[in-house]
Amino acid sequence: MGVAKQISRNKIASRLHGFGILWAIILVSMLVRGFIAWYIELGNDEVYYWTYALYPDLSHFDHPPMVGFVIQLFTLNLHFDSELFIRLASVVFGGINTLLIFLIAKKVHSSRAGIYAALLYNSSVYCFVIAGIFILPDTPQLLFWLLSLYMLIIALPGKTITKSRATILFFASIPLGLAMLSKYTSVFLWLGAGLYILFYNREWLKKGELYLAIIISLLIFSPVILWNIENEFISFTFQSERVSFFGSGLRIDYFLTELFGQIFYNNPVNFILIIVALIALFSHQINLDTQDRRLLLLTSLPLILLFLFFALFRRTLPHWTAPAYISLIVIAAVYLADQYSKTIKRISLPWPIWVSGLLLVLVLSVGLIQIKTGAFYSYDSDDPKKLGEDDLTLDMYGWEQFADRFSEIAQRDYFAQTMNADAPIIAGKWFPAAHLDYYVARPYYFNLLAVGELDRIHKYAWINRERPELRLGGDAYYITNSRNYTEPDFLKPYFASIDAPEQVRIYKGNKHVENFFVFRLRYCLSRPPDVLESYGLMEDMIGVEEE
Repeated sequence: MGVAKQISRNKIASRLHGFGILWAIILVSMLVRGFIAWYIELGNDEVYYWTYALYPDLSHFDHPPMVGFVIQLFTLNLHFDSELFIRLASVVFGGINTLLIFLIAKKVHSSRAGIYAALLYNSSVYCFVIAGIFILPDTPQLLFWLLSLYMLIIALPGKTITKSRATILFFASIPLGLAMLSKYTSVFLWLGAGLYILFYNREWLKKGELYLAIIISLLIFSPVILWNIENEFISFTFQSERVSFFGSGLRIDYFLTELFGQIFYNNPVNFILIIVALIALFSHQINLDTQDRRLLLLTSLPLILLFLFFALFRRTLPHWTAPAYISLIVIAAVYLADQYSKTIKRISLPWPIWVSGLLLVLVLSVGLIQIKTGAFYSYDSDDPKKLGEDDLTLDMYGWEQFADRFSEIAQRDYFAQTMNADAPIIAGKWFPAAHLDYYVARPYYFNLLAVGELDRIHKYAWINRERPELRLGGDAYYITNSRNYTEPDFLKPYFASIDAPEQVRIYKGNKHVENFFVFRLRYCLSRPPDVLESYGLMEDMIGVEEE
């Protein structure tokens, strides 16, 4: 009896130890990510998705609408619209995701595996930074992906289909649908579940809950379908063209970029650990139930391998496949748990996790130092129009500095009566349009319009219709920068003249890192055409006429 009590006490102590580590991971990671979310300016994609909250819709040109909805939720419909609040969903969801991946690994193996999975998750550049700090469609997608995977792991594996498991599969339709409402690649979760059912347990095909779950997911996703019907399937067409490979030659450079991008985004240490774990898995050296193993592989490998194949012909982005690595992180955690449980009774940190975490800290430190100081870039350029063009961190720096300077320029022009008081800002691409919109137009009450083809201005083709049109006879500003310099020649047909630009210098400390160029466009002769008209997307009223 005494031995049994001692064993019971040891189990309780071990569980409490494990949960203490888990909550420490969640708390520390949220504090670190929250600080960084507050500390740095928004990036190109983030300010663009801010427009999803500013102009909510059933869907959008680039992505489904969920990222805009979560921004609205966490900013109280943009009442609090600082960088921290716009990114707050990423910070909060990152903590929930840590708990979910712990529960998944615990379900298929043990609490030890759960702790290791939580640590590997938080050492992933994609999970910790891209979806955990930045606000992107990946932010809600990753939350609903993990919740869906957890429910699928409970419901699908095993031969006997109980009523409770069928009920869980039915309710899994909700996060599955919400994941698809976040990002199109979430359909691969349904694909993985479907392949598991077809190959390993066709008894599910006799269950009404399965078909009801599919219907519920489609109903949740239906706003995207309706929006595409109303807009000539323009989003589906755009996304399908991004992964089409027909007519393209073999591109090894694209493939290597995708492969090494996946390695970096998942943390090179994690990636190597995943490969080692997969080798051990296929060699039957991991203590993982066969049915769990099958489902984890089917919810990961199809998406990863398919986009590696696409990358042989088209340029792809590594974060498209990143959610699929969640299942592989769980397998890696199970592998580590098997290896270390043989020698260490209490939960401790294996050296691969230490190295993985230290590598993430290094990446974060270098990134933050570069963003704030520019210490790792020379900024030597003979051409002021190209200064800093290769420094990716400038996407998250200098916008507030420029906004202050531009406000002074516009005020000076107004008092000198050299520009109309209502002169709008014009941009030629969705970036820097969204940055100028958030950091310049929003706080200083300028009207901003984007002029260009649909593949350049994206959602701004719809936003333009919600804003005052260019006033005939009026003036405007055109703004570009040396990070992505574009001449205003495409605006010459619409204005009588374009003045030489006024250059605004951006500094990091005493280091001159970037230039902005402010062009004054004189006397609007005609308005640029509405680009959506060429797609048959007509409205009774295009733009908002000024009184």
